[in-house]
Amino acid sequence: MEKYLPLIKNSLKKVIQIPSVEDKPQKDMPFGKGVYDALNYVLDLANSLGFETKNYDNYIGEVIWGEGEEMAILTHLDVVPVGKESDWIYPPFSGEEVDGKIYGRGTMDDKGPAIVCLYCMKALKDEGFIPNKKIKLILGCNEESGWKCIDHYNKVAKMPEFGFSPDADFPVLYAEKGILHVGFYFDNDLNLESIAGGDRINVVCDKCEAIAPFIESLAEIYGVKSENEKLVTYGKTAHGSTPSKGVNAIHPMICYLESVGLVSSKIREYLFEDKLALTKICDDTGYLTMSPDVITIKDGKIFVKVDIRYPSTYDGEKLKKQLEEIAPYEVLSHQLPLYNDKESFLVKTLLNIFNDTMGTSYEPMAIGGGTYARALKMGTAFGPEMPGEESTIHQPNEYVTIENLKLQFTMYKKAIKELTK
Repeated sequence: MEKYLPLIKNSLKKVIQIPSVEDKPQKDMPFGKGVYDALNYVLDLANSLGFETKNYDNYIGEVIWGEGEEMAILTHLDVVPVGKESDWIYPPFSGEEVDGKIYGRGTMDDKGPAIVCLYCMKALKDEGFIPNKKIKLILGCNEESGWKCIDHYNKVAKMPEFGFSPDADFPVLYAEKGILHVGFYFDNDLNLESIAGGDRINVVCDKCEAIAPFIESLAEIYGVKSENEKLVTYGKTAHGSTPSKGVNAIHPMICYLESVGLVSSKIREYLFEDKLALTKICDDTGYLTMSPDVITIKDGKIFVKVDIRYPSTYDGEKLKKQLEEIAPYEVLSHQLPLYNDKESFLVKTLLNIFNDTMGTSYEPMAIGGGTYARALKMGTAFGPEMPGEESTIHQPNEYVTIENLKLQFTMYKKAIKELTK
C-alpha cells in the first residue's frame, strides 16, 4: 500500500482539479469539456500504467486487463454541481489535502474509487497476479444525470454480466431502491411571474428565487430574503436519495407564495406534506422517499421535478398510477430496482472480504441511491463509504480521508483478486 498511496493521492488530486460537471455538448464532447478532459486523463493514466484502454466516442471508456469471462468494475468520472462555492472551506476543484483529508467534488463520488481501483489493478499486476477473467474498469461520464453513457456502451460494446460498482457503502449492498424521476405540471392560474430553484433532480435544492411582492412580516416567518429585486430562500444540499439530510429551499418559498396568494396549496400538500402518504410505503429495503428538487415555470405551468426512491419489492407501475392523483406529470427517467439474494456468490464474497478485513459481522445493506450495479445482470455496490462514516457526497466540502483511501485499496484489491482468481 505504501508504494501506491502517493501515486493514488497525486492522480486523485489531478483528476479532482478537472471540473467534470456535465455541460453543453461540444464537438466530440457529448457531456462538455470538463467530462471529456477527466475521461481522457484517466485513460492516459491507465495507458501509462501498461493497461489496454478503449474510448467509446468520449461517452464512456474502459481499462482492460486479462482474458476470459468478463467482470466489470463500474465507476464514473462526472460529478454533481458544487452548489454555493462560498459554502466550501477549500475550492471544490482544488484537491486540497489538509489534516488527513483530500477535499473536492468527486473525492468519494466517484473519482476516488475509480483511481483506487485502477491502482489496485496495477498492484496486482506488479505482484505477478494473472486474472482468470477479463477485468473491465468502466469509466462512465453521465452517471449523475441520465446514464446516456451506459446506453451508448450497450450500443457499441457488450456489458459484462457480473461485477461491482465502488459507488455506495461498505460492507456491501444486496439491493437498491427503484428510482423514478418525474416532472409535475401544476396550474399557474394565480399568475406567479417567476420561480426558479435547484440544479439537478437528484440534489436537494439549496437556493430558490421568485419574483413576487415582499411582505416583511410573512418573509420573517418563512425565512424569505429580498436580494437584487428577487425573493430568495436558502437551504442545504444533500443526495436526492436521503433528502432528510438536506434542507430544501423550495419548501419555504412555496409556503410564502401560498400565503400571499400566488400558488395553490397543492404543491405544499402533496410534495412536501405527502398528502397521499406515499412515504409510508416500505419493505426490507426501507421507506419510499420523495424529494422535490427543481422548480421553474414551463409552458405556463409551475413545473416541479421530483426524485422518488421506492422500495425494491414495490411495483413501480402501481406507483405511477398513484402519482396521477397529484397533478399531470411526465416520467423523466425510471430505473428499476436492484435486488440480489443475500446468499449469492457475489454478495457473500464481498461481504466476507469486508468482515474478515475489519473483524466485523455486518450484514448486507439496501440503499435508496442508484449505482451502475443495476446495469449488470448480476451486480452489486461495494464501498467506498464506511459504516458510521460521515457522508459528504453531493454536499459542500466533499472529502475523502487518507485512511479511507487505504481501506478502499485493501478492499478493492482483495475483491478484484477473489472474483477473478
